[in-house]
Amino acid sequence: KLCCKITVKEFVTEPMKIKYALFDLDGTLTASAPGITKSVQYALSKLGIEEPDIAKLEDFVGPPLSYSFDRHYHLSESDIAKAVEYFRERYATIGIFENDLYPGIDEMMKEASRCGVHTAVASSKPEEHVLTVLEHFGISQYFDVICGSKFEREADGVVRPSDKSEIVRRALDYFEKEDPDYREHTVMVGDRSYDIEGALSNKVFPVGVTYGYGPREELVCSGARFIADNVEELEKFLTTGSI
Repeated sequence: KLCCKITVKEFVTEPMKIKYALFDLDGTLTASAPGITKSVQYALSKLGIEEPDIAKLEDFVGPPLSYSFDRHYHLSESDIAKAVEYFRERYATIGIFENDLYPGIDEMMKEASRCGVHTAVASSKPEEHVLTVLEHFGISQYFDVICGSKFEREADGVVRPSDKSEIVRRALDYFEKEDPDYREHTVMVGDRSYDIEGALSNKVFPVGVTYGYGPREELVCSGARFIADNVEELEKFLTTGSI
């Protein structure tokens, strides 16, 4: 597709005054693939599906688990529910800590705070797990608001996680109370198309990062207006509003 050949950084024509920044967690703040992929592998094995190539499971990082189990393994709704439950068996006690903060994230958050940028986390991960990860790495104090997925039982009896756009909306509600004109000064940062789409659906500036788990093409074609190839580029954009 032509859109995938565009250099996204060309879209930033003048400095943007950034006052508010929302961040995805997995693939944006932390390199969480080892714990997630091993827990997916564990869940599949409990269902009698052996997946020896753990690299194939990196696409599970970011999207809601139920969506990924359906997309990649075409499980029934009942088996999807079991797979998610099995995943959590391992992830809640082991996988969540098979994780690393990307180099430079702590320094970036300190500099963003020094420059007056208010920050939030908007992650599809269950909210209690988001808090555990942020506290584990000692960075929870940098965020004004922390939002993760909340699970609700729908009319058909199936429990589904929050949509990414809804999670972004909840995080933005906090800033809207402080500043009714927040949108023109707000960015959403993430490594997958769901993050970009969540930003666009809420009319805030979408920023992609390629050091996570989504390819550049995915970010460009989903509508990213700026792409950072490393944490240093992201920090410069957040604190200066330019490349």
